[in-house]
Amino acid sequence: MAAETVLPGPAEVNSFIEELNQAYEKAHLEYEKSFWSTKMGLTGASAAELASTKTAYDAFLADPARLAAVREALGRDGLTPEQRHVLEIMEKTFKTYLTEDPRVAELKERVNELEAELQNARNGMALGYTDTQGAFHKASSVQLRNKMRTDDDEAMRKACYEGLRSIGPFVAEKFAEIVRTRQRLAKAAGYENFYSMKFEQAEGFSLPELFEILDGLEQRTRPIMEQARKTLAEQKGEPALLPWNIGYSLAGDVEKKMDPYLPFDSAVDIWARTFAALGIKYRGATMALDLCDRDGKYSNGFCHWPQPAYFKTDGSWVPSRTNFTSLATPSAVGSGKTALVTLLHEGGHAAHFANVLQRSPFFSQERAPTSVAYAETQSMFLDSLAGDAAWLGRYALNSQGEVMPWEVIEEKIKSTQPFEVFQVRAMLSVPYFEKALYDLPEEEVTGERILALADEIESKIEGGPTARPLMSVPHILSDESSGYYQGYVLAEMAVHQTRAAFKAKYGRLVDEPRIGTDLAEGYWAPGNGESYLKLVENATGGPLSADAWVKQLQTPLKERLEEEKKEYEAAVAAGPAIPAGQEADLDMRILLVHGDEQVADSADGGLSKACDIYKDWLRKTFPAEQ
Repeated sequence: MAAETVLPGPAEVNSFIEELNQAYEKAHLEYEKSFWSTKMGLTGASAAELASTKTAYDAFLADPARLAAVREALGRDGLTPEQRHVLEIMEKTFKTYLTEDPRVAELKERVNELEAELQNARNGMALGYTDTQGAFHKASSVQLRNKMRTDDDEAMRKACYEGLRSIGPFVAEKFAEIVRTRQRLAKAAGYENFYSMKFEQAEGFSLPELFEILDGLEQRTRPIMEQARKTLAEQKGEPALLPWNIGYSLAGDVEKKMDPYLPFDSAVDIWARTFAALGIKYRGATMALDLCDRDGKYSNGFCHWPQPAYFKTDGSWVPSRTNFTSLATPSAVGSGKTALVTLLHEGGHAAHFANVLQRSPFFSQERAPTSVAYAETQSMFLDSLAGDAAWLGRYALNSQGEVMPWEVIEEKIKSTQPFEVFQVRAMLSVPYFEKALYDLPEEEVTGERILALADEIESKIEGGPTARPLMSVPHILSDESSGYYQGYVLAEMAVHQTRAAFKAKYGRLVDEPRIGTDLAEGYWAPGNGESYLKLVENATGGPLSADAWVKQLQTPLKERLEEEKKEYEAAVAAGPAIPAGQEADLDMRILLVHGDEQVADSADGGLSKACDIYKDWLRKTFPAEQ
């Protein structure tokens, strides 16, 4: 990586910035090492160490002496604009976490301890389903949701739903104590409640302003949702609306037809070629991918970067190091599609944070004051490609090299397009639940009330009990992702707006190499040094709006099919920009791991070879179901 120029300005200020950068890196790395170890259930993982490193990290960010030193540096004569830009993001970050009440540090430490205890208990939970013969089968939440979408046996689907519902009662009492402690922490820090604190720290505007936006979307999509539920009941009967049937009613048969064309063992290669064809580069990053499910592993995909990317003050580049996980069961129907969507999503996060071109890791870390919506816009834009006929026509191939037939894609669109609003409502239900949860008086924050509140919000926002019970959503339980989910809603608005802007500019999205450049320059390079709303407007040419999203929901099915078929036929004729078997250059080292085991390394002969080694390992480790 070629060096940039030395940061211009007084040398003593550069020395101060460099010392603070290195101190931040140390606290960040130590916490992230414990985080990955604990979430992945690695040998030697320690909940106590996770809590202590998280407390140390929080203490670093909340140290008043560091904020005072940054402010002193900002008051110096002779600062250059570049130095001031770095110091201002440091000041903004420390201000986000710093409070004068001494109870805050104590309460943060207590929250960390409680969350580590809950995480340990949740990791050890005997989650699964009981079959009709009374036998219990262990299964992760991802496996349970997947079987609900694809299993032909309604009794089995209902058993999987009951398994997901069991998470709520299991965690409720411990979670209630966490909520009460979070509330005391937020009030000691000067906020109305914990949700207000988390949101305002990350996004920089108020919770009432957020819900003005969300209320508008909720009102515009409610009649679409009500009509969709009516249509589904008319087409497939009232039982189709039962929570264990709704996903299967929409996708059960067609998911099986799509499955051979989206094999799990090709997922890494397809993801890499998709991103390389978009012109996405990772600037020398290293990424560890732990993709397969196993006992004791955290029940949600995520991407974290223990090493944030940045330029040092001397101009040298520090590439990111990324840890990336999903929960695939390679032999299960639908696992390939799930893996690909996860790879596109989490790989999008990694691409974003690998391309922040600033002079400090403070710009390229994912926590506040980095906007949640900003981070999620990047990943959700890229995972949206997996639903496009233009992408499926290039990358969805079976073991004989045959492309997914149009008839299968057409059936998928027909079965889901009238009901896409259900996903909108599912996304909205989480922030509405968290708002209601943190509005509860302390004496009402009990396990029983939390469970009842979750059911109330599901009925109010989604029209009834849902396939994803709110208390099975892992974001709600964890400090780093609580008060987070509205970011997905804002991001989805921006995704549709960004897709529309790129289509208008280039005429296509898939295999368009200029998009990677536009993302890197417009969205990624500034990091959290620009506001989210400004970045969206700069990238798309207009202020953030739900218009493109609502327009998509209201597009007539016939019009949608005509457009998708035209793009599919062009995709099949063109083929992928980077054919299967050809090396995809992402400027990144990829490690394929399974817990403590390293399976393959792209540094040993390239990514294609690593993917072949991984395929062999998958076939031996996860033999096909008979």
